Amino acid sequence: MNFPSIKQVEPTSDDLLYLRDARHHAPHKILGPHFRDGTAVVRVWLPQAVTAWLEETGAAMKNEGCGLFTWAGDANDLPHPYSVRYRDEHGGEHSHQDAYAFAPDIDEAALQSFSEGRHHRAWQMLGAHPYAREGVEGTRFAVWAPNAERVSVVGDFNAWDGRRHPMSCLGGSGVWELFIPGVGPGALYKYEIRHGESGTVFLRADPFAREFEAPPHPASIVVGPSSYQWGDDGWPDRRPDWQQAPIAIYELHLGSWQRGDTGELLGYRELVERLLIHLKRTGFTHVQLMPVTEFPFEGSWGYQSTGYFAATRRHGNEDDLRYLVDCLHRQGIGVYVDWVPGHFPKDDQALALFDGTALYEHHDARLGEHKEWGTLVFNYGRNEVRSFLISSALYWLEQFHFDGLRVDAVASMIYLDYGREDDWLPNRYGSNENLEAIQFLRELNTVTHRECPGTVTIAEESTAWPQVTRPVWVGGLGFSMKWNMGWMNDTLSYIEKEPVHRHYHHDAITFALYYAFDENFILPLSHDEVVHGKRSLLSKMPGDRWQQFANLRLLYTCMYTFPGKKLLFMGDEFGVNQEWDHNAALDWGLLDYPEHAGLLAVVADLNRLYTQRTELHRYDFQRQGFEWIDCHDAAQSLLCYRRIDDDRSLIIVLNFTPVPRYGYRVGVPGPGHYHELFNSDSRFYGGSDMGNGQGLEAEQQPWMNQPCSLALDVPPLGGVILEWECRA
Repeated sequence: MNFPSIKQVEPTSDDLLYLRDARHHAPHKILGPHFRDGTAVVRVWLPQAVTAWLEETGAAMKNEGCGLFTWAGDANDLPHPYSVRYRDEHGGEHSHQDAYAFAPDIDEAALQSFSEGRHHRAWQMLGAHPYAREGVEGTRFAVWAPNAERVSVVGDFNAWDGRRHPMSCLGGSGVWELFIPGVGPGALYKYEIRHGESGTVFLRADPFAREFEAPPHPASIVVGPSSYQWGDDGWPDRRPDWQQAPIAIYELHLGSWQRGDTGELLGYRELVERLLIHLKRTGFTHVQLMPVTEFPFEGSWGYQSTGYFAATRRHGNEDDLRYLVDCLHRQGIGVYVDWVPGHFPKDDQALALFDGTALYEHHDARLGEHKEWGTLVFNYGRNEVRSFLISSALYWLEQFHFDGLRVDAVASMIYLDYGREDDWLPNRYGSNENLEAIQFLRELNTVTHRECPGTVTIAEESTAWPQVTRPVWVGGLGFSMKWNMGWMNDTLSYIEKEPVHRHYHHDAITFALYYAFDENFILPLSHDEVVHGKRSLLSKMPGDRWQQFANLRLLYTCMYTFPGKKLLFMGDEFGVNQEWDHNAALDWGLLDYPEHAGLLAVVADLNRLYTQRTELHRYDFQRQGFEWIDCHDAAQSLLCYRRIDDDRSLIIVLNFTPVPRYGYRVGVPGPGHYHELFNSDSRFYGGSDMGNGQGLEAEQQPWMNQPCSLALDVPPLGGVILEWECRA
């Protein structure tokens, strides 16, 4: 016998009433085995049974009415573990091991840590965990629902009957727990919750579920420990130093990058086989996956998540996703993933009003709702919510080996009046900063950088909030990098204008250098710029077809030579004609056309130059890596600058007009030979092939504050990169 010594408790009339009405918050108090002075009493709750008996001994159990059956006898006569067999009203016989023979086993320290917001791996405590207790296989279920009167586990193992498996509330923690024997991986389940005040009963998916039924079905699925064998051993130690290493990111939506022959979604394993070929061809150093957490609405692209610990089933199971990350790492390609702590959907099967009250969100709509998106805002001031979110962040970094999290919609988190005019609630100082969200972000970045060294966090933050990428200890938010939305908006606004008008807007293309080193910036040409009527990047470009491609080649040349890491959305590397449609694959047939293939070659060569030439990446975040040669030639819409790595430098000249510039004088840092490393107007890319093929000798003629100069031929709507062969 190995039962715990539990003082026998006789059920009161209230206990029976609460059991009958499915309202009991502590069923372990009266159900299961109880012992006193060598006597055992077993009580089981079988509302569907007519008769019941202990299966191992055949001893009949007494029907106490209302579904309660008891057996009393010598404690030595009670087998362990024991099973109960019963007959239902239709004459069918059933057998199960008693869930209430197993006392709750989550320890008090873990509960306390979760309640204080310090449990950063709460997925190990909450959710569904299959394992063996005292030799009995089953699953422990645990969920946080502090305002529930009763929580039950329902599933395909108990006919979705909320009377069968009520859980026990663990003190004042608001956590409910139950171990159910015989339930294992693959079982479908939800939580049936009865709200205390209203008495309403409803179903909720498990916030910590690791898998869900494929949409639109919302049931959670029990998942066992992963058996995946990683092949990227040593990768964390081989991660490049993101501050000085080249980072060229390929932003990817798995559902619309490529599809099967009949338009079906591809699995993670199929996708990575195709993806590796493309990445090797194009030279990107990193992939950024748009959200892979489970989500119900296709049109949200994953940014309205309901499963913060579950990989979407659209492309396979969680080990299939691990395989994708693993394969990319083995080829030296880093993997970032979008993660969305800024808001969640109102779906009544998920987090919204989880226990009948505003639990994960604020109860006040002025704080807890995004009117613009129709979503809810997390209550960042609540300890348990912070434990939930930070646990989710660490889960993806640790369990899936992701190299970083791109945190979506940071601006919406840190401003209380984001997307609002008058309907917002100031903080305690009367201003519009969300103090709780700011503290949460600082804690998020502190914890992830400490627990997962070498990983990064990337903020999509569209305002001038200071020190987003500066350390927490100096007052910053602590992100590693930030999307440079100002550069993106100004640059696209400029390049979309007809060249004849660009000289009036020259400051739009130069302004970003005023603040380029205030933060650690990524230059993003992302999915947001090619949807909702914004057109594809190629379609944004002015002029005839040749000029459109020339403008786009010039834009990429500008981006890859400008300070900051790089991000390009899928399809833009070969110039898709239509804006992005998440319901269809990219038009890969365009690569059969020379102009599209030429654009892909431009991106591949720029990625190669960017990764190989330290002048273009070592000082992406530091002013010493950039110098203007001439930023004032608005009349001719030309720019000239240097990218520098200590004693080495490259000269970049960009012509934003369709007018060829012959003999255009450019200042250079010293005497010697200068040859073209890259020319976006090359015939290999579909250009007019104007350039300086033999290179140029610098003249001893000072120009543009430089000691020497070149008389350079600059192609129309083209950019050239020159290497200085310094001769001592």
